[in-house]
Amino acid sequence: MTTTRSVPPAAGRVGPPPFAVIPGSQVRSALSGREKQVVELVEATYRLHGSGRSVNPPSSFLNFPDRPTARIIALPASLGGDAPVSGLKWISSFPSNVAAGIPRASAVLILNDPVTGYPFACMESSIISATRTAASAASAADRLSRDRPRPLRVGFFGAGLIARYIHTFLVGTGWSFDDIGVYDVSPDSSAGFRTYLEQTGTAGRITVHSGGEQLIRQSDLVVFATVAAQPHVHEASWFAHNPVVLHVSLRDLAPTVLLASTNIVDDVDHCLRAATSPHLTEQLTGNRDFVDGTLDQVVAGEVTIPRDRPVVFSPFGLGVLDLAVGNLVYDEVASRGGLHLVDDFFTELSRYG
Repeated sequence: MTTTRSVPPAAGRVGPPPFAVIPGSQVRSALSGREKQVVELVEATYRLHGSGRSVNPPSSFLNFPDRPTARIIALPASLGGDAPVSGLKWISSFPSNVAAGIPRASAVLILNDPVTGYPFACMESSIISATRTAASAASAADRLSRDRPRPLRVGFFGAGLIARYIHTFLVGTGWSFDDIGVYDVSPDSSAGFRTYLEQTGTAGRITVHSGGEQLIRQSDLVVFATVAAQPHVHEASWFAHNPVVLHVSLRDLAPTVLLASTNIVDDVDHCLRAATSPHLTEQLTGNRDFVDGTLDQVVAGEVTIPRDRPVVFSPFGLGVLDLAVGNLVYDEVASRGGLHLVDDFFTELSRYG
């Protein structure tokens, strides 16, 4: 599916588009309860990207020598299709925030008019980023398990905001589980995630595990949503029961695990960089032969997922997905008449004064 803006920035006007600021409360309201629609949108965006109707340059990382765990990432992108748009996501990850009682990540998304290049919206984007990540994971869980028994035991390795969004999207797209496992290096995070699960009214049995091995061995669907900077899971034998693995945090699995698995990514070139687990595997082997294809190729029926190996989905996270979801948010807020326009945001509009 695609989304068409209710108030196209270039329609019926001369000059730059009106500039809107969309806060997180409106973003959350616009996306609430639309899990199936967003998954369809993400899959449609993957098709556009796979067919060459997007521009998605490498992300740029701003690192801090005095704060090695912190970073800010710029994701520029341009998306074609029925609702073309360009833009930039600017997202920070400061893990030390968690100890201060605030989320690790914060973000803004800028949307640019494809006709004039002028920005027409700035919106809170940590919700958009979590939403597109969760929608991508839910799509992969569905598509990668179609030729094997549907997983009934899910395990969340890492119990933060992204894990919560992925659970919401799994439930919102029709999944139910007999068993839900939770493991986090922080007992407080594990306890908080368990409380969240109980409040959702899940019928599945909830187990907080004391270690990662037990969680993995007892899960048919494993979700990695950590802040790991380097691989910490090295034993391929933990995956001998051939689960579907959503390797959302990208740096948890050692090359030994990937080499024993079927590997699906969102974009090969993007995923095999920045010291991700697939990138480390490429450096170890000297080739990319271990990558079996992209999720778009799976959806198109071009890649078949065998049942006798674990299957690992490693999504780098494409900026075009943020643009697609941001477009949807803009359209919904505009259709409700809720845009907060900033008058005279652009003031130097004459070349000579």
